Amino acid sequence: MLEAVFPPGCVVAVGLRSEAALLPPGVRCVISGGDPARLDALWPEDATAVLSLGIAGGLAPDVATGELLAASELWEAGELRAVDAAWAARLRAGCGARGGMIAASGTLLASAADKAALHGLSGALAVDMESGAAWRFAQARGLPFAALRAVADGPQDVLPQAAAVGLNPDGSPAPFRVLGALLRRPGDLPALLRLARASAAAHAALRRALASAGAAI
Repeated sequence: MLEAVFPPGCVVAVGLRSEAALLPPGVRCVISGGDPARLDALWPEDATAVLSLGIAGGLAPDVATGELLAASELWEAGELRAVDAAWAARLRAGCGARGGMIAASGTLLASAADKAALHGLSGALAVDMESGAAWRFAQARGLPFAALRAVADGPQDVLPQAAAVGLNPDGSPAPFRVLGALLRRPGDLPALLRLARASAAAHAALRRALASAGAAI
């Protein structure tokens, strides 16, 4: 049942327009475009619940591309942030997601060494760039918060420079900036293609999960 994933009045935080396109009609969202600070100006004041949804970078050695994760808690800058336990349980049951800690980061983790360091500090399964801002908005207003993320790049995958410049502020692709980055670093093309395939697999996993939740009525 979709209301188990998206309670009435819920607002969803995503990073990409492609993630927003996965949402059912009528579900409101805010799009960071890869800049979590941008969310601060976008939240509707009448939100009643906050869900962080989209792709994530894998941190733990045993996570796989396309694996769905429902946050059991959020780790940010050495502190643990609570999530709504009942909502998290519904996400696990309705979407077939694995429960576990998710880390919040304000910057893109591009190297395997950075990912390993964050995993060592936090023990988190994966990391994303929207959950921290979404949690703070919810916490300040006493709203329930949850996070549902699909793993794209794995803990050993290196993110090319083109990935860091590939978004417009509205979350849409910026192909000319990506092309410019590849012209400067043509050797990054294989990594960029791997990332594109991993992102597509993560999007597909989210699409299937939301379709399954919608069918369970």
